[in-house]
Amino acid sequence: MLFHSSLRREMARSFGASLLVLLTIVITMLLIRTLGLANRGSVNPEEILLVLTYTVIGRLPTVLTLALFIAVVSTLSRMYRDSEMVIWFSSGRGIAAFLPPVFRFAWPILLAIAVLVMFAWPWANRQTDELRSRYEQRGDLERIAPGQFQESSGGRRVFFIDKDTADGTEGRNVFIASTARDGRESITSARSGRVEWMGEQQMLLLEQGQRLELAPAEAPGPVRLSEFRAYGIQIGHSSASTEAAFGLKARSTWELLTQPHPAHAGELSWRVGLALTAINFTLMGVAVAAGNPRAGKSGNLMFMLFAFIVYYNLLNLGQNWVTTGRMSWPALMLGLHGGVFALSALWLAKRHWGWRLPMPTFSRASA
Repeated sequence: MLFHSSLRREMARSFGASLLVLLTIVITMLLIRTLGLANRGSVNPEEILLVLTYTVIGRLPTVLTLALFIAVVSTLSRMYRDSEMVIWFSSGRGIAAFLPPVFRFAWPILLAIAVLVMFAWPWANRQTDELRSRYEQRGDLERIAPGQFQESSGGRRVFFIDKDTADGTEGRNVFIASTARDGRESITSARSGRVEWMGEQQMLLLEQGQRLELAPAEAPGPVRLSEFRAYGIQIGHSSASTEAAFGLKARSTWELLTQPHPAHAGELSWRVGLALTAINFTLMGVAVAAGNPRAGKSGNLMFMLFAFIVYYNLLNLGQNWVTTGRMSWPALMLGLHGGVFALSALWLAKRHWGWRLPMPTFSRASA
């Protein structure tokens, strides 16, 4: 019908324009952040575009939620300003009659948000963590260029090589200065060295060299000098430790469900809560949309941004409460998201049926 088709068409145009603007802003901010990570050595400069893509995918649920909220509020507010609402209201349409066409337009977006936050969010975070971990735990001989001193990934070793091969796994005239956790220092030099995997451990194998060990300054001791034909040093972490280093954001939703833990419940409450947030924002957009011909557009825009920021911060605060055990997961779902849904529904009902709060009246006493 004309009412549904015209409303969905205008919301589609507004949603597309809002999504394009928000994606441009988000991509620009994430690009600056990714370039900063690459400059600090946390991300491979050759994989900046890949890291940026995964990061944008992880931010898509939030961007889609905000774009949908802006589309609903801006479309209905425009109809108020142009007096189209008067025509629909005079034909017997109340504000609640806008719910079916709005949710008919929004349900594919709401479904996409739920799928992205449940499956694409942990997958994108896992891919980003793998890229960063692979770059941080690569062979220490890969980190340096010939003729330059370079620290290892842990910061406890300093490497120097004179020449290396094309693949970066073997070097000539290797120099290593390392500091142990107990304060002991050692200086190792070798004619050649190569990187090899032994099981799940990455090793640096040195050949034809010598090793000088110094006691810590707090406990002076003898200096030890030894020569070797072959010597191995572990320079990487095992794949098992890399797997364990992945954070909660990179864990699958099924893993969070099957492994009850307060931290898992907190992350799960954030994912489910973000999907519920999109539904509440759609209902809230219908309830709060209004327009005053004498007022500008900044009022609704400021309210949208304020409501989104407050709701999103409450979502993050609730995740922290669930993680620390201050609140249970069902209590957060019922208290925060159920409360916002109830308030939005009451607001919509008040505007639909024209409920008015009784106001006290005062009469001037006669002299």
